Amino acid sequence: MIRLLIVDDEVIIRNGLSTVIDWQGLGFTLLTPAASAEEALDRIVEEKPHVILTDIRMAGKSGLDLAHEAHLINPQIETVILTGYDDFKYAQQAIRFGVSDYLLKTSRPEEIIRTVMKAKQHILQRREHDRQDYTHRLTYRNRLLERLLTDQVGEDSLIDECSRHLPRIQLSPPIADSLQVVIVTTNGWGVQPQIRSRLLFAVDNCLNNLLDCETLLRSEDIALVLRSRTAAEGRTLLRQAASQICQILKCEMSAAFGMEVSHIRDLHKSYDQATYASSFQGFINRHDLITYEQVQDRSGGRTVCSLEEEAELARLLQSDGSVELKAWVTDTVARQLQDPELTPDSLRAFLISIVVSGHRWLERVMRALGKSDLPSLLSAKELPESFRLVTEPAETLFQHLIAIRDAYHKSAAAGPSSYIQQSVAYIQEHLDCNISLQQVAGAVHLHPHHFSEVFKREMGMNYLEFVTRERMRRAEELLTQSPAKISDIAKRVGYEDIKYFGQLFKKHTGKTPSEFRSKV
Repeated sequence: MIRLLIVDDEVIIRNGLSTVIDWQGLGFTLLTPAASAEEALDRIVEEKPHVILTDIRMAGKSGLDLAHEAHLINPQIETVILTGYDDFKYAQQAIRFGVSDYLLKTSRPEEIIRTVMKAKQHILQRREHDRQDYTHRLTYRNRLLERLLTDQVGEDSLIDECSRHLPRIQLSPPIADSLQVVIVTTNGWGVQPQIRSRLLFAVDNCLNNLLDCETLLRSEDIALVLRSRTAAEGRTLLRQAASQICQILKCEMSAAFGMEVSHIRDLHKSYDQATYASSFQGFINRHDLITYEQVQDRSGGRTVCSLEEEAELARLLQSDGSVELKAWVTDTVARQLQDPELTPDSLRAFLISIVVSGHRWLERVMRALGKSDLPSLLSAKELPESFRLVTEPAETLFQHLIAIRDAYHKSAAAGPSSYIQQSVAYIQEHLDCNISLQQVAGAVHLHPHHFSEVFKREMGMNYLEFVTRERMRRAEELLTQSPAKISDIAKRVGYEDIKYFGQLFKKHTGKTPSEFRSKV
């Protein structure tokens, strides 16, 4: 709202101007009228009126004196004077003293409204111009800082620009203080984008008030350039500031530090290090503060799940319950997080390998059931993007595996009877074992003879033919995807005798295992 102050030494004029016109309806907040220019000047600093409507002739200082002195206090104040006929020429000359407009005392209310609304429009136009100017300067400043952080800058002209737009980090070289980039993340208000944005904005304001720094507010975090005498002092200062901010805003903060540099030309190095350190948030024990030195020498953990893990995963995907699957995921990820060599890239690769194993199991089972239309799931090309920012690795993996499990049960529901589906999944899990018909029948709680009859009727082939076909298909996959020896592949599909395996494989594909691999 626009604040309006009426000034007149005649009480009847003050009251009339205050009550005859609906100022609130016009978008004004009417301040208590002042009885003199002196009173008005005493109140201007505290009450900050935007528009003053004043008489010229008053006891003591005149309305022109008020306009002049108010303009000195705040050049943005719009002053409208009320004048009699004798003062008209005098009032016209007073524009140069800060008077915005003038009115005859005999003016009708609609004339007063029109003149004051014109003053209001001037104020709103200045506000919009200032807003656009501020936005332009802020945009330019942010682009400048972003370039310093992400590019290897060498131009002296850009350094000169920094001295004007980034005064908190620009010092003439050589500098005594150190600079380091920090990536600050925060949470605690909620996960909705608008709420997260408000929290980041509030934290950004607090950081600028508490620290000698320049900040770049981004959609997910804040890139901060901190100046201090030493890197250790910088970490201490940020930790203290974070403690205050978290207490005031009721939130949580994390910070990842790059190494210190001595010139803004090298900020991109510290930024790259801080960004890398930030990728470890949630993966190492010290969640609140991570330094590049803590993680720079990590070589990476395991990137591929084991055969034992694949087999256990297949069993869990076949079951209906999610509690056991959730427990397995939690335990598996927890073991990975305990690896002192773990990196975000190696963890992502490991998680993706588990999901890919689940996809392959689903494909094998659906294909074995004679289903050509596979459920719609993320492709192998899309998986890396879905794991790009893994802040909750166990939950992210669990959601992928639940989708696979649900797709299996939904697709299988329209196919053969449930115990034949179960037997096919069981066979897929145990292709490396000497699985007999009696063993599979027992797994689905059927008499072997009855199971054999139903299996052949629903699958279109007897049990032994089916197992052999699936073993050969699995061998084809392994020969295509794995560099393992042929003897090892034979064992992984249930054949200790490599010669017998070779004969069956050639009968199935028309090629020996070696010929098949060479043609891939």
